[in-house]
Amino acid sequence: MNRYEGLFILNTVGKEEGVTELIEKVRTEINAAGGKVETVQKMDKRPFARVADKRHSSGFYLNVIFEAAPAAIAPLRAKFALSADVFRVSFTNAPAPVPDKTEKK
Repeated sequence: MNRYEGLFILNTVGKEEGVTELIEKVRTEINAAGGKVETVQKMDKRPFARVADKRHSSGFYLNVIFEAAPAAIAPLRAKFALSADVFRVSFTNAPAPVPDKTEKK
């Protein structure tokens, strides 16, 4: 199991109230592929630097750190590419967590 970081841009057009549902769908898909979600960081709605389509001028950014087998990444990428709820997705290797130095000994 490797540690990955997934950056998702969610398509929230007409679904401003349903962001939590979209986040739960992403979490469910990762778990269904055999992954284990560690953290989910909501990064709010941001405008795109370059707008390709006037209907999609912004998206809700989401950062997910999870563990999964390397063979699970390609099917996840393909599944999210077909989803109308996910505008873009990018997976990278996540660095190992840094131990907290403020722990008492």
